[in-house]
Order: sequence, then C-alpha cells, then structure tokens
Amino acid sequence: MHLIFELLSFTLGFQYYQWLRKRVSDPITTEQRWFIFIGAAGGAFFGSHVLGILERPDLIDQWTLVYFFANKTILGGLLGGLIGVELVKKIIGVRASSGDLMTFPIMLGMGIGRMGCHLAGKADGTYGIPTSLPWGIDLGDGIPRHPVNLYEICFLACLAFFILWLESRRPLADGVRFKIFMIGYLLWRLCIEWLKPVWFFPFGLSTLQLAAIAGLLYYTPWMLRSTTTFSSKTKPN
Repeated sequence: MHLIFELLSFTLGFQYYQWLRKRVSDPITTEQRWFIFIGAAGGAFFGSHVLGILERPDLIDQWTLVYFFANKTILGGLLGGLIGVELVKKIIGVRASSGDLMTFPIMLGMGIGRMGCHLAGKADGTYGIPTSLPWGIDLGDGIPRHPVNLYEICFLACLAFFILWLESRRPLADGVRFKIFMIGYLLWRLCIEWLKPVWFFPFGLSTLQLAAIAGLLYYTPWMLRSTTTFSSKTKPN
C-alpha cells in the first residue's frame, strides 16, 4: 500500500506540475527545467537517505549500504533537493525562481505519500506516540496513537489554502510561494516531531528538528527583510 501511494504521489504530482506549466508563462526553458529536475532528484535522493540514517546516530554501528537505502525522510529530501537545485541553477545561470511552479505539486505529492504512510501502519515507522485523545488511532498493536500522518495532510491542505489566500490579495513576488511553503513545513516538522517516538539528543531535540532549524536559519535573512519591508509599508504617513 505504501509503495502504491508513493508511486501515485510522484505520478500525480508531476502531472499536476505539467498541467500548471502549460497555463503560466515560465521564464525557465524546458531544457533548463530538466537540468533543475536532475539537481532536485539527486539532492533529494542523497538528502533523504543521509538524514534518514542520521535519525538514529546511536545505531552508527549498523550503518551499511542496505541500511542507507532502507531509511529516508521527506524533510531530508526537501532540504537536499533545495541544495541540488540551487547548485544547478548557479551552474546553468538561472536566477528566476524554479520552486514556485513546483510548490503545489510537491504539496499534493506529499499529501498522497503521507496517506500511504498512514495506511502502512507501524511498519512504516512514521507513527505517533500513544494518546488518550478521542481521535487516537489503533495501528494494530491495541494502542491509540496520534495520527501524525493525517495531521500532516491537514496541515498541508491548510498551508496550501493560506498561500492561495495570500495570492488572491495580491501577486506574490518571484520565489515567495515556495519560501512560504518551506518555512511553514520546517516549522511544522520542528513541532510535530515531539508527537513521534523518535530518538532525541540529551538536549531534547531530534536530528530532524536540528535539520529543520538549519533550514529555518537559511531562510531567516529573507524573513527579516520581508518583515522590515512589511513594517515600512504599514507605517502611517
């Protein structure tokens, strides 16, 4: 079931991207887009698997090639893909944002993929901690747990509607749509990890939370500039 939904996420996400690209004026050529896709795929592959094995640094003695391929995480894929894309864009000389057009397709694919994670139950390894809340879900072990994958699907839907609401008020600058998505998702992963039975460092944070913080630091200069610009525009004359 997980594999089926993972394939659906890639297929429908890419089809949605193709549909969107036919309806907008894309400053990036098709050839450049393919180079960017290669950078994104390569970065996402290594990022997802590297961060996947780093989730459990206490199991360093088990790190093998098989262990590397068996562990992956969406957060690592996003951050690795971001690095891969930025490197490729510098090489081919593209300055326009390549992420805006892919934001909603990525979110669609992630939502579909998370449904596969939920249906896979505990075998997927992305389940939540036990809860006494009425919406806790039994994944087969008799223990009601936080349905963290369903939480994420709801969050992605809310984030998509928030971005659409912002765009309905006024056009967003180039690259802002993707930045809002990344910042929102990084904040989400920083918080939701506390509802998962993951490995934490003695100081109370997990590997993925540290990665989320690193990603937020990367976007901090942009957030500070945006806040300053917004404040200057809203000051009374």
